[in-house]
Amino acid sequence: MSHQNPADPSTPTGEPTPPATPAAVTLTASAHEDTFTRDHLPPPEEWPLIRPLEHADRLNCAEELLDGTIARLGPDRRCVVGEHESLTYGQLRDRVDRVAHVLVDEHGLRPGQRVLLRGPNAPWLAACWLAVLKAGGVVVTVLPVLRAGELATLLRSAEITHALCDARFLDGLTEAGADLGDRAPDVLVYGGSGPDDLTARVAAHRDGGAPARFDAVRTAADDACMIAYTSGTTGEPKGCVHFHRDVLAVADTYSARVLRPEPDDLFVGSPPFAFTFGLGGLLVFPLRAGAATVLLERPRPETLLDAVTERGATIVFTAPTAYRAMLPRLEGRDLSTLRRCVSAGEHLPAATWRAWYDATGIRMLDGIGATEMLHIFVSATDEHMRPGSTGRPVPGFEAAILDDEGAPVPDGQPGHLAVRGPVGCRYLADERQREYVRHGWNHTGDTYVRDEDGYFWYRARSDDMIVSAGYNIAPAEVEEALLTSPDVEEAAVVGVRDPDRGLAVRAYVVPRAGLTPDTALADRLREHVRARIAPYKTPRAVVFLTALPRTATGKLQRFRLREGADPDAR
Repeated sequence: MSHQNPADPSTPTGEPTPPATPAAVTLTASAHEDTFTRDHLPPPEEWPLIRPLEHADRLNCAEELLDGTIARLGPDRRCVVGEHESLTYGQLRDRVDRVAHVLVDEHGLRPGQRVLLRGPNAPWLAACWLAVLKAGGVVVTVLPVLRAGELATLLRSAEITHALCDARFLDGLTEAGADLGDRAPDVLVYGGSGPDDLTARVAAHRDGGAPARFDAVRTAADDACMIAYTSGTTGEPKGCVHFHRDVLAVADTYSARVLRPEPDDLFVGSPPFAFTFGLGGLLVFPLRAGAATVLLERPRPETLLDAVTERGATIVFTAPTAYRAMLPRLEGRDLSTLRRCVSAGEHLPAATWRAWYDATGIRMLDGIGATEMLHIFVSATDEHMRPGSTGRPVPGFEAAILDDEGAPVPDGQPGHLAVRGPVGCRYLADERQREYVRHGWNHTGDTYVRDEDGYFWYRARSDDMIVSAGYNIAPAEVEEALLTSPDVEEAAVVGVRDPDRGLAVRAYVVPRAGLTPDTALADRLREHVRARIAPYKTPRAVVFLTALPRTATGKLQRFRLREGADPDAR
């Protein structure tokens, strides 16, 4: 079992070097019997420049994270702490291996097949994630709140063959599967009460005396282990393919070199595993360090603080919105165990950083990551921290500010943030690969400025994506949901500044002729959207107009909606 740390990059500024060439993309022999994911990777000429860390050619990241840590530190250490149960490393491995046996021996899972996971953060979800990877599968974790139509899109995109679903969230998945006919996945339910429930089958496997250990599939380091979905400005989901080596790379760069966890640390946070920010911060990083993690199903500000004061959590991962919400709730709480606070998902204002520092004495680590890059690649560190700045490139990564032609801009001038390192964007069969990857760089879609000391300062999103309380929301998807209402003639959605959420979703609607544009109609439209897409995408406000602003050629002028006069919102 290896645990590699990269050398520091030669410069903090990431000056451009020659881009990747097709010859630089050479994959080893795959262990996957189902080659769908590798077959749908981008062509070599569209890959970013990637400099992998040192690793063995055959590598299963779940085995490294679980069995490798047990080999170093033993099986009896606390590992995952749920709301209803806690597991040591040895107990988690027992559950992981038995789930893998059920998947392979009873449901015929073959290496390379895609397995969807649907459920809130909990010990069972963690066990399922690791089991799929040990069995050589490719995991696709989704938010529990996705609706049937959204799930069906992902099932088709990734050609999902199996699904593991929390019993409380089965209905939407069943409806989505019904739309696929004979292409519907084989669904296993956990957390229910029936004899076919995965929890009962794992218990029967144990009680029947079946061997517990499952030998991990000897996957290649560059075999896909996960497809993480994000939404682009068109609203169409983009599947980001990550390899087994990538999962360890983000642990051995950001976590090992910036966060620096210790085996006695206890992690807690709000982002779900469906977000790579949560997957890294609440599962991969703790396991790589031999630490423990608290998994909360409903991580509200109060429950995050309770995890610190009652359970002794030492490291928190959440968005600036949650830190702001926790500030007025700190009085009378003992936060003496807390030593690390990580902020990402949206820009961290300097005022929030200072207010948190004044209240707790903890210097928050701001950072920016992306689903395409798996985790954080520019971050503040203990040595390099300026409130309001995102920080400098994580060791092992390089970053630059480029113009539209891919040339670096002078320090102090805004441009496109571009990054590269041991991981990079590989969209699953998506032409938008050519937009995200240019000249060997990953273009994040953010406008930044780099100062003369190499610190990066956020300015704005380069596109229309709305980042609200850490969630990425595509305006087009919300507009499409609004336009399915017979009460709507036209609709446009933009993000507007919000002191608590960073950006809030605002819908501008031209109602059907004859309708009264009042509060009742606005509420009805919000409920209409909420029933069709994830609730967090629902507009916070609806503004009624007689016409949307357009150019002479009919193109919508979103900037006029964002920057114009602010009508009364209903």
